[in-house]
Amino acid sequence: MRKQMGMFAFFCLLVPVMMCGCGNKITEKPLSEVKKGGFNAKASVHDPSIITDDKGNYYIFGSHMEAAKSTDLKTWKSFATGVNRTNPLFDNLFDSSMKAFQFVGKNTDGGYSVWAPDVIYNKKMKKYVMYFCTSSTYVKSNLCFATADKIEGPYHYQDTILYSGFTRSTIKQTNFYDIMPKGTKLSEYINMGQYNNIKWPNCIDPTIFYDADGKMWMVYGSWSGGIFLLEIDEATGQPIHPKADEKNQVDAYFGKRLIGGGHNSIEGPYIMYDPVSEYYYLFVSYGKLESNGGYQIRLFRSKKVDGTYTDVAGKTLGYVVDHSKYGVKMMGNYTFPSLTKSYMAPGHNSAFIDKDGKLYVVYHQRFDDGQEFHEPRVHQMFRTKNGWLAAAPFATNGESLRKKGYSEDEVRGVYYLVNHKTDISDTIHKSKKITLEDEKVTGSSTGSYKLDSNKPNISIQIGNDTYEGVIIEMKDEAGNQTICFSGVSKDNQTIWAVRYK
Repeated sequence: MRKQMGMFAFFCLLVPVMMCGCGNKITEKPLSEVKKGGFNAKASVHDPSIITDDKGNYYIFGSHMEAAKSTDLKTWKSFATGVNRTNPLFDNLFDSSMKAFQFVGKNTDGGYSVWAPDVIYNKKMKKYVMYFCTSSTYVKSNLCFATADKIEGPYHYQDTILYSGFTRSTIKQTNFYDIMPKGTKLSEYINMGQYNNIKWPNCIDPTIFYDADGKMWMVYGSWSGGIFLLEIDEATGQPIHPKADEKNQVDAYFGKRLIGGGHNSIEGPYIMYDPVSEYYYLFVSYGKLESNGGYQIRLFRSKKVDGTYTDVAGKTLGYVVDHSKYGVKMMGNYTFPSLTKSYMAPGHNSAFIDKDGKLYVVYHQRFDDGQEFHEPRVHQMFRTKNGWLAAAPFATNGESLRKKGYSEDEVRGVYYLVNHKTDISDTIHKSKKITLEDEKVTGSSTGSYKLDSNKPNISIQIGNDTYEGVIIEMKDEAGNQTICFSGVSKDNQTIWAVRYK
């Protein structure tokens, strides 16, 4: 869930602590001198979707009616919390009609679910519009929208626009018959008396964006039948339902299936258009969201808004038994020497391009601490030379990409390298030592590397895999000065490498 402005690999090279000049001995900074520390956002927003204003403020909206704002993408201040009538985010969600919950009802615990909102400024309506979902089971959900005059609200519930989890006895509670042509066979949507969630989506996790031509779209979906796309009427905020096209996986009610299906773990879709690369980047999360659930961020891209969305290997994700090999794994569970605890289950992200042209990924992060506490995090992303996105290994802290290339003397040194691989598991990928020197990689992994003399790019070959990456100098979350690099391979793996100055 997210907001616009929407897995590759970014290789963090922490600036080498070594003697410069060919032939000089490489010395590693003792870990006893490396400060340890973590990140503290001072807010907890699940499934953060981001939007900015013209005054330099950043806003994130998340599940459970949580919302926070920041001026630096690091420290977040909450301004709305809790699914209740006293939350100022809405002015009529819990009025006597309770329209947003009429179909889904209550959860098993007796409460109501309000999940994964996404806020966009609708240029035609001249309103801030929030799309969100209410739900009660893993298939019984619906998508709603609300409008406001200000980013912080209050938002006024307008309508429920899409339903899932219906049966023959409950379908009349939805708008299905208002939209579908006469003669539609319910057997296409209901199997053995139940909603066919293997083929059709769970209607949650909506995100809204404008394409390069100014059209508005909604991408949504979770597990079940996969990730779907519908055009939105900018004047009304309602979906524009297409003509059915089975060959191209277009359904008249749910829209076009982009990727996924078969109840594989995939959720939280977010599409960001990049006018520089002219790609639409589709971010999704795999795994389960718990700290030990293997949650992770994956990436696909397309030149067209409705696909086909493919990964580095040029493959799209359809009905497969094992989907772990599909999609660039941008990040999963990992740890570095300067972190006080391992970082777990990053996911359900949004992304945006800021006014200065920098790209960012915004997501929630759990930790290896025996709890399920989570906090929002923002990492800068960088374009690799082959048009993929690689995320910096640490939370953004004002760093900027260098305009020129790096010399051999500047990058020589001992690095701590994390390979995120492509597994969907609770495995924590720990850093291992490598040394870069004279275009050779030695240590726990061996291979070679090449630098771009004109740009801060690096190409690293380790074993049979080549990673195209970017070099960045930045502070880690404990305040250590580092040089990092992040790179993506053709088999969808991402590596991060860090050297402490």
